[in-house]
Amino acid sequence: MTKRVLSVQGLSVQFQTDNEKVLVVDDISFDILESETFGLVGESGSGKSISALAILRLLPRSAKMSGKHVFFKEKDLLTLPETSMCQIRGRRIAMIFQDPMIALNPVKSIGHQISEVIKIHFELSSSEIQSRVLTLLRQVEIPSPESRIGDYPHQFSGGQLQRVMIAAALAGEPDLLIADEPTTALDVTIQAQILTLLKSIQRQVGMSLWLISHDLALVSSMVDRVAVMKKGRIVEVAETQQLFTYPEHAYTQKLLAALPSIDSCREEANVTGDILLELKNIRISYPVRKGIFNRIVSHHQAVDGVNLTLHAGKTLALVGESGCGKTTLAKGLLNLIENVEGHIMWAGQNINGLQGEPLRQMRSNIQIIFQDPFSSMNPRMLVGQIIGEGLRSLHPEISSQQRKVEVATLLQQVGLSAECATRYPHEFSGGQRQRICIARALAVRPKLIICDEPTSALDVSVQEKIILLLKSLQQQYEMSYLFITHDLAVVSEIADELAVMYEGKVVEYGPVYQLLNDPRQPYTQQLLKAVPKISVG
Repeated sequence: MTKRVLSVQGLSVQFQTDNEKVLVVDDISFDILESETFGLVGESGSGKSISALAILRLLPRSAKMSGKHVFFKEKDLLTLPETSMCQIRGRRIAMIFQDPMIALNPVKSIGHQISEVIKIHFELSSSEIQSRVLTLLRQVEIPSPESRIGDYPHQFSGGQLQRVMIAAALAGEPDLLIADEPTTALDVTIQAQILTLLKSIQRQVGMSLWLISHDLALVSSMVDRVAVMKKGRIVEVAETQQLFTYPEHAYTQKLLAALPSIDSCREEANVTGDILLELKNIRISYPVRKGIFNRIVSHHQAVDGVNLTLHAGKTLALVGESGCGKTTLAKGLLNLIENVEGHIMWAGQNINGLQGEPLRQMRSNIQIIFQDPFSSMNPRMLVGQIIGEGLRSLHPEISSQQRKVEVATLLQQVGLSAECATRYPHEFSGGQRQRICIARALAVRPKLIICDEPTSALDVSVQEKIILLLKSLQQQYEMSYLFITHDLAVVSEIADELAVMYEGKVVEYGPVYQLLNDPRQPYTQQLLKAVPKISVG
C-alpha cells in the first residue's frame, strides 16, 4: 500500500481584521501519497495558496491556524517547534511561490539565492555549490547560466524569474514540492518544458508534487488526483479522469464550462477600417554592462525591426516566448524606456520621442494594464485614489466630488462595488485587483489599451469574466486593444489579428483564424502544438 507523505485533517485558517474574523480555509482534509502528483484548483481567493502556506507555517501573525493534525511523514507540523520546521522547509518540503518578483530578494544575485538553499542543507565545497547551481539553471532552461548566475532578479523576464524560483525550490531535493502556479508567467513552449522537467525529476527521486493551479488543462495532464476548492472548502476530490469526465459538484462543472478553447476562434474577421496605430521598423536595444567599472561592452537587441498595424476598435494579439520582446515593445510605445528607434505613428503622427506636455496628453489616449496588478498599484493608496489619479492629473478642472462619482461608476462597470474605493490593494484577490487596474485604465477614456498578460494569473472562471468585460467595454467605448499574452486559447476568444514574436522579430502576422488554423511558420506551429488540452486518457 502506498504511504502518505502528507495527511491533512480538519485544517482551518482564520484572519483577524480590525472589524471581524474571516475564515479563509474551512476544515479541509486531504492526503498526498508518496510519488503522487496532487492537484488543487479553485477560484482566485478560494484559499488554495493559504492552505499551502499554513502547512509550512508561513502565515502572518494575524492568522490563526487550527486542525486535528497535519502529518508529514509521521511528524505533526502543527506541534513541531520552529527550529524543526526550519529543517523541514526547503529540504523536506519546498515551495515554488506564485509571484517570483516578491519571493526573490532584489539585492542578491540569483546564483547567491539558489546557493543559500544548498549551503543550509548540504555540506559541500564552494566549487561544488557553484557547479550545482549551474546544473539547476541549465535544468530550468536559463540561457547562458555561466554569464547569468551573477545577475539580479530585475534583469530577468517574468518567465525567467519563475524558472529561477523552480531551480531554488529543487535545490534542496525535497520529498514534497508544492508548486503554486509554477507556470503562470510562462509561454506554452517553456511551460511544457518545465512541466516535463518537474515530472522527470519526480520520477528520478520519487518526489511527491502538490500542484496548485487555475489551468485545468495543465492539471488534467499532470496530476493523479484533483481537489476542487471553493470559498475555503474542498467541495470535490477525485481521480483525474473521473473528475474531468464526470464532475459531480456544480462548481466543478462551472469551472470546466468556463475553459477557453483554441477551437472557439470565430471565422476570419473583417479588420479593415481606420488605422489607429502603425509601427514602422521599431528597434529597441539594451546596453550590456560588465566588469568592475560596469562598462558597456555590447548591446542586446530586444526588439528588432517590428512592423505592425492596429485598426480602430479592433484587437491585435501579440504572442511569443517569455523574453522575446513583447513587454519591451509595449513600454517603448508609451515612451517608458529609452533607445526606441523607428516610427510610432498615432493617427498619422509620429509620437516616438515625445516629451513634456505632448507626451502627457498622448498617454491619455494610450493606457496600459500591467501583468502584475499588485506591484503596479501603490500599496499605500486607497483604490479610489489609484483609479482617480489619472483624472486628477489630466482633468484638474473636475471637482473632488465629481471624481468620487466617476470612480464609483468605473468600479461598478468592472463588476466591483463602490465601497471598494475606500479599501487598499492588498485587501483584494488577484482577479479583483486586475479589475481595479482595468478601471484605472478606463478612467481617462483612452482610445487604446495595452493589455500585458491581463489574465495570466487568473483562474478560468475569473478569466472568462475579465475577457467578457474587456469585449463589452471595447464595444461600448469603441476602444482598441494590443493584447500581449502567451495563452493562445485566450487569443482565440478576444483577438482579430495575431502577431507572433520570436527573438525580437515578428515571424508571422495575420488574421487570428488563419494563423490558428493554418500557421505557416515552424515556430507558430510549435506554439500551437504546445498548447495544453484537457487530457483524461
